[in-house]
Amino acid sequence: MRILAAFIFFTRLPFWRITSVPGDYFKNVVSGWAMTGWLTAGISAAVLYSSALVFPVSVAILLAIISRLLITGCLHEDGLADFFDGFGGGSDKQKILSIMKDSHIGTYGVVGLVFYFLMLYTLLSSLPLDLAGCAILTADPFAKGVSSMIINRLPYARKEEDSKAKVVYSPMTPGEYLFSAICGLFPLVWLPEIHYLWATLPVLLCWYLLTSFMKKKIGGYTGDCCGALTLLCELSFYIGIVLIYSVTH
Repeated sequence: MRILAAFIFFTRLPFWRITSVPGDYFKNVVSGWAMTGWLTAGISAAVLYSSALVFPVSVAILLAIISRLLITGCLHEDGLADFFDGFGGGSDKQKILSIMKDSHIGTYGVVGLVFYFLMLYTLLSSLPLDLAGCAILTADPFAKGVSSMIINRLPYARKEEDSKAKVVYSPMTPGEYLFSAICGLFPLVWLPEIHYLWATLPVLLCWYLLTSFMKKKIGGYTGDCCGALTLLCELSFYIGIVLIYSVTH
């Protein structure tokens, strides 16, 4: 039920048709976040490879990016935009939280999304097709696995009734922690050469710096912070892969 709840919560695919999931299970969906990355990464990579048989690689990369946006309903990208708006325009905790809860997107959010997608597309385009596919298969679930650990480090910054999703995640149990770690680490086997494992270090650094920043500014995290964290951690992984590829080739 917890795994099914995670797929219902983090994707827009009709998993809810399988069976009705009680609301309490959605408090534990973060431990299954990395596993949902197996699905989104797998579909994105499949779209990349299949469309590259017909279209130029540049078009195939765009189609791969679009496929994940459709699967997730832009859930994380919405969080990233709100994160940039809130922390860019807010001067204190209450102002930041108020801005992030506003459904309208501001200048910081627009600029942030533009540069995010430009960086994502440019980084993937800088890699050979086979390596780009391997990077996608790895980066998505690994970034989500690392990002899921935010709920073990920080408290929720809002009151439960003020949550946009009306869900406050429960801290992970040791079993859930292990499950999330395994789901996040296992996709590293897709990396073609062992030296690409160094690309995990920028992800860990990004996670630490961003969670420290959130702790300082709002004393915790929100759902928008989780969405922003996973996308920026994923971007950090791609930066690492491109740097390693540039140095070794």
